[in-house]
Amino acid sequence: MIAVGILLYLDSIVNSTFKDKQWSVASTVYARPLEIYEGLPLTLTDLREEMTMLGYHFVGQVNNPGEALIDRNKVTIFIPQFQFSDELAAAQKIKITLNNGFISKLESKDNKALVRLQPLVIGGIYPSHNEDRLLIQLVDTPVSLQAMLVAVEDKDFYDHFGISLRGIARAMVTNIKDGGFSQGASTLTQQLIKNYYLTPERTLIRKAQEALMAVLLELHASKADILEGYMNEIYLGQDGPRAIHGFGLASQYYFKKNIMDLSLSQQALLVALVRGASYYNPWRNPERALKRRNLVLDIAVREKQLDADLAELAKQEPLKVGERSVSSTKRYPAYLDLVRRQLQNDYKAEDLSSDGLSIFTHFNPLIQQTAESSLVKMMANNKKSEPNTNLQGAVIVTQPNTGAVTAIVGGSDTRYAGFNRAIDARRQIGSLMKPAIYLTALEKSEQYTLATLISDAAYEKKLDNGDSWSPKNYDLKDHGDVLLYKALARSYNQATARLGNELGLDNILSTLKRLGVDSDIPALPAITLGAAELSPLEVAQMYQTISSEGFYTPLLAIRSVVDPRGEVLTSYPIAIEKRFSSSSIYALRHALQAVTHEGSAKALQWLLPDFAVAGKTGTTNDLRDSWFAGFSDDMQAVVWLGRDDNKTTGLTGSSGALRVWADIFKARSQQPLQNLPPKNITLGWVDSESGVGSQDSCDNAILLPFVSGTEPKQEIRCSTTDKVIDWFRNLTN
Repeated sequence: MIAVGILLYLDSIVNSTFKDKQWSVASTVYARPLEIYEGLPLTLTDLREEMTMLGYHFVGQVNNPGEALIDRNKVTIFIPQFQFSDELAAAQKIKITLNNGFISKLESKDNKALVRLQPLVIGGIYPSHNEDRLLIQLVDTPVSLQAMLVAVEDKDFYDHFGISLRGIARAMVTNIKDGGFSQGASTLTQQLIKNYYLTPERTLIRKAQEALMAVLLELHASKADILEGYMNEIYLGQDGPRAIHGFGLASQYYFKKNIMDLSLSQQALLVALVRGASYYNPWRNPERALKRRNLVLDIAVREKQLDADLAELAKQEPLKVGERSVSSTKRYPAYLDLVRRQLQNDYKAEDLSSDGLSIFTHFNPLIQQTAESSLVKMMANNKKSEPNTNLQGAVIVTQPNTGAVTAIVGGSDTRYAGFNRAIDARRQIGSLMKPAIYLTALEKSEQYTLATLISDAAYEKKLDNGDSWSPKNYDLKDHGDVLLYKALARSYNQATARLGNELGLDNILSTLKRLGVDSDIPALPAITLGAAELSPLEVAQMYQTISSEGFYTPLLAIRSVVDPRGEVLTSYPIAIEKRFSSSSIYALRHALQAVTHEGSAKALQWLLPDFAVAGKTGTTNDLRDSWFAGFSDDMQAVVWLGRDDNKTTGLTGSSGALRVWADIFKARSQQPLQNLPPKNITLGWVDSESGVGSQDSCDNAILLPFVSGTEPKQEIRCSTTDKVIDWFRNLTN
């Protein structure tokens, strides 16, 4: 009766669980797909880099998906099949021609105007046991792969009932000779039972249980179901802490190909790995892997599962594994951190790590690569001059009009998955706060214009506790009365502190909220000069509203989430809310352009010559933090440099963060800023010292924008032709 009870118990386990088997399948996180169309700004260097990251094989003749040919300025690409969020795109061959940094011609089978490369896998969200797999169905796997697997691992698979009596007899003889339990007799069915239900211990009781459950499984499941289960379960490699399970994922991991696109030799290599993924690792032990692969082909021929001529041709091929890349668990940890946090609003953690979701993001690997290299270069240069300074940094890059986050660097070790400074480092932002003060003023257009004179004399503020606060300018000088735009452009502390406190701290905090800063900031006089702690991500959100012309757009990493069947579960559309008048934002952006021409960021005139941008430097007390936030028409970025121990860096915003920012924009931004005036803006000449109306021909005359009706009424009459500042006039011509 006990034996019957055990049998019924094991049968219930097998019968109730195998058919409804739910593997914990990691969610895969994808970058944006590179969209190819005529007129796209794209260099051959960038295209080659993108294809290299995607694992394309560069060949002399393109015959298979995943192959590419570069012939001077002409590129042939065989794009593999891929399930996008909106369609299952079939494999297709395209030809493109590049000229002068643009795609001048696109040829495709269906004459499509736009074609997408498959997106780069940038990481995953894994189960707690760190097993990862890409589930496949038997009908979607090459018959030759199935045949080789059966021939090598269990040639009697289709004839036995779960156990092999001949194998058991052979194993018993060997074990008696060895005086122990050194050899098993596992069929594919037994191996599946062992991996799925049992522990790896080698005892007679465990082995008997395995054999009995294998027989029971054969009674309830077809050979096709068992083989499919085996091909999804088997361990085939290790990617850092991530275990590669199943032939579907192994195909992507070793060859960056869909399993149906594998050549015969590549299929044989995967079968070879079944006997020992580490021992036959093709990157670590290529000769050993090649020998085992060829043996797999020979066995398949011997068992009449493969044509001998095809096997010989396959044996002549090299291993053809792709480049071994950085572990996907370590590739872009800072960006994946943001993805996880944004997903938490809609998904449970266990669903993200077990349901095999595809998460499509706005991540741009080319921008990310540039951001990383620019930051690391700054760190290396700083280390040479200051060897004892442990400088850190963070970068966030977004698109001005959409709020799409395209790149994040969380620290000097770009692969470190620990403290993410881009999101979690809260530091004083210094002069990055100043645009909020001047925007508050410019919203009162009847009272303040860019030409309004404000005082930069010494300033003292009595505090509630009886103390006084007396901020000083960086150059320790008083500049008297200055034009409002010039006080921002040259980052005068005394003028800004006085203006901000006159406007009212509650009004300043309200402006910050409307810009997108959700943190609670105390209403203290020093916040006018940036004595408020924000993360680089919060600063990016604040400047996002400025770069998008006063429209608040929440920063987003994710485009959509798709289930394994290709159904869209969640879309993340752009959300836009107008929060500031067009005229006030236009005037502020004009002043931020002046920062880059005549103010604290004027180094951009030679770092980015003839390329219009706007932005603001930020430096905190004792040079503890170096900031720059700025934008063009197609990119916005925030860069922070500092030390984790909050000691001095020796860097200002201009000498530190600005240089990293400029490197990124020089390489990646394609569209200079066009600060187009709204209809209610008029241009007027004013005297650069007094703000009084002037004429084009006058000394010290500058051209400034005004809300119609707020231009200076008084006008200087003169006839000279000298000019002090004419950058804005050049922009408007």
